[in-house]
Amino acid sequence: MRMSSLRAALPFWMSLGLVPLAVLATMRGGWWFLLMPAYAWYMVTALDGVLGLNSSNPDTGTPIERLFWHRAITWVWWPVQAAVVFWAIWHVTHTGHLGGWEKLGIFFGIGVMSGTIGMVYAHELLHQKPGFERWLGDLILASNLYSHFRTEHLLVHHSWVATPRDAVSARYDQGFYHYFLQVLLDCPRSAWGAEKRLLARAGRPVWDRRNPFWRYGALQGGMLLLAAALGGWQGVLLFAFQAFVAIWQLELTNYVEHYGLTRRHLGGGRYERVLPRHSWNASHTASNWLLINLQRHSDHHTKPDRRFPLLQTYAEDEAPQLPHGYPAMTFVAMVPPWWRRRMNPRVRAWRRRFYPEVTDWAAYNRGETPIPRGAL
Repeated sequence: MRMSSLRAALPFWMSLGLVPLAVLATMRGGWWFLLMPAYAWYMVTALDGVLGLNSSNPDTGTPIERLFWHRAITWVWWPVQAAVVFWAIWHVTHTGHLGGWEKLGIFFGIGVMSGTIGMVYAHELLHQKPGFERWLGDLILASNLYSHFRTEHLLVHHSWVATPRDAVSARYDQGFYHYFLQVLLDCPRSAWGAEKRLLARAGRPVWDRRNPFWRYGALQGGMLLLAAALGGWQGVLLFAFQAFVAIWQLELTNYVEHYGLTRRHLGGGRYERVLPRHSWNASHTASNWLLINLQRHSDHHTKPDRRFPLLQTYAEDEAPQLPHGYPAMTFVAMVPPWWRRRMNPRVRAWRRRFYPEVTDWAAYNRGETPIPRGAL
């Protein structure tokens, strides 16, 4: 299926629908902030029910020139998000008509926007080769105080997904809240260690200018200083709160993407290669528009730099499918007993389908198989 430029790209621009809702909530206060999660979570899930699944695959040979309008939405998002976040900080701290709970509500909604959209767009951008796109991704991540995600995602997750080295591959029966604390504690250390070992292999010290953590710190510090200049300490706290909500959104998605799926250990710290079966996918139309095909996750792991409009979907005999799109499934994940009832039987069915020869999953469940050989 060939791309037809603007017409094919327009559905992916639905993310901009959150911007007037953020402005309306900031101007009006009250309960208007609920329109943002209602749009990103519930309306999109309802549209999935109406529009159904899209299992068609685009032509991967489509020239990049025909993808201009698809790429453009990821380019414009950083200035859009920055304008909303920093204008809102200035507005709520310089007008007297909003109470404390209203301000928190507004920045909860903005965090939903910067997490559901911003983090996903940053993920797309940091995988691309042009330097300006990677810089845009860095700016978005810094505005969510999560810059180390770039290192952890590129150097650790994509190499060691579905193994014990990857903290963001949720284990079978692991609840989201335990998982969330795990990634908050483990991933910054893991990312720093990966960069340190990469520099050491090149004979460079950890304080070398090539260590991206210096850039991460400078960008995040600049964001906090701007929030302080616009809104004082209250501005910094509101900025940090929206960042926390965005991180929450990102890690909910990470939790769903690989829950319970493991690569087979071949012995001696060696694992089978990453296959489509090691990611949960969803072919739901509207949520793939909003999340720029993130739900075609198996193909992303097959070819990480493939542009989002060209990502492929797989049949169930190749890759496991979720019953709903990511927005609905992340909501279920926040209630661990509900999640286990829905997903544990699916994981067990996945094991029977793809690994009938494995009879003892205890070490996999506990994450006690060996750390992969050669992992950074």
